[in-house]
Amino acid sequence: MNGKFVAGGIVLTAIVFGAGLYYSQIYAYYQPIDANAPAATVRLTTFDGVAEDILAEDFNGIDADTSPIKFRACFTTPLSLPMMTETFKPYAEAAPLVAQKWFDCFDAGRIGADIEAGTAVAFLGEENAPYGIDRVVAVYPDGRGYAWNQINHCGAAVFDGDPAPADCPPAPEGN
Repeated sequence: MNGKFVAGGIVLTAIVFGAGLYYSQIYAYYQPIDANAPAATVRLTTFDGVAEDILAEDFNGIDADTSPIKFRACFTTPLSLPMMTETFKPYAEAAPLVAQKWFDCFDAGRIGADIEAGTAVAFLGEENAPYGIDRVVAVYPDGRGYAWNQINHCGAAVFDGDPAPADCPPAPEGN
């Protein structure tokens, strides 16, 4: 009889801790970004290397303080894609990171496939902000836009403990 209580206690403990782990990975730490907050400003980098604000409407975003790559956003822009491709730097290594299922406006698989197929264009939002992390923005011809942060080649090297590649700015102290 005591074995049933012990086994039941172990199972109950596992369920409680499993539920807590699930919640912390899927829901905890993520905060919605207020559409009027500075974090809701969509910026793209020109061919001259200057990051400029673009017109972005219907902004919906999430972020977390626990990691610089948890940022995801959806928006629309009235800017034409041909004008954008003539003004802003493309981003060749765009790899949208999967968002939480409850943030349903951001479908990383579809966005990535559309970038590869050429039906969406990825641009450099801001480089190394913070160090080793690029903001990437993908825009469709109809004005739908998506943004996320991803590790660039500078960050990939430094975060692995290697020296920064020659074409990277110096790594900040502590990295």
